Amino acid sequence: MTEIRSMTVLPAVRSDVSFVTADGLTLVGELALPDHGNQIGTLLFLHPLPTAGGFMDSHIIRKAANRLPALANLAVLRFNFRGVTSPRGTSDGTFGHGVDERLDFEAALRFIRERGLPNPWVVGWSFGTEVALNHATDHDVAGLILLSPPLHRTSVEALERWNSNDVPLVAVVPELDDYLPPAQARERFAVLPRLDVVEVEGGKHLWVGEAQTFRVLSEIVARANPAALPLPTEFV
Repeated sequence: MTEIRSMTVLPAVRSDVSFVTADGLTLVGELALPDHGNQIGTLLFLHPLPTAGGFMDSHIIRKAANRLPALANLAVLRFNFRGVTSPRGTSDGTFGHGVDERLDFEAALRFIRERGLPNPWVVGWSFGTEVALNHATDHDVAGLILLSPPLHRTSVEALERWNSNDVPLVAVVPELDDYLPPAQARERFAVLPRLDVVEVEGGKHLWVGEAQTFRVLSEIVARANPAALPLPTEFV
C-alpha cells in the first residue's frame, strides 16, 4: 500500500491534447482516462484567474487528474485558457477577461463530445467558476461544481438564468475565503435556490494542504460518482 500524498500520480492513460476554438485559437491540455476504461463520468476543469497565476496545473486540478481516474473511474480534461502557459505548453491568444473564454469552454466541451466521453461535469475554480456560470447555461452538461466562487464577474441575471434548467449545482465555499465567505455566498446565491452551498470548515480560497485537497476531491466525487466514496488515502 502506498500513501497518497501531494505529488502522488496514480495509474491512468494520459495524453497531451489540443483543440481549436471557434475564433481559430489552439488550446493545449491533457486528458487522463482510467487505465481500465469504462469511465463513469467526465470532469472538465476550468482553472483560476490567469493574471493571478491560474493554469491547468493549479494544484487541485493537477491532483484531480493525478488521482481521480484511478480512485473514482472519472475522465479528467484540463487545459490552459487562451494565452496561458504551463509545462504542457502555451495556448494561443490573450486573456479574455472571462468573456472570450466562453469560446475556450465551448471548444473543450466539443472535444469531450467528439471523444464520446460521458456525463461532463464542469468544475470551475475561482475565475473558472465565473466562466462556467456565465457561459454553460445553454449547454448539455451533467452539472456544475464551483470551487471558491468569487462572483466578481457573474451578475444576478446570469445566476437567474440557471433557474430555467435543472442540472445539479453546488458551490464548495471555504469558511475563510478571501472573496466570498459562506454567509455572503448564501446571500448572493439566494436568487438560485436549488444551488447547494457546501461550507468547508477551516478552508481557504486556494485549498492549501492535503486535508483541504482531500475534502475538495471528495466533494467533486460525491457529485460525479458517489459510489466511489469514501476516497481511499492509500493505493495498492
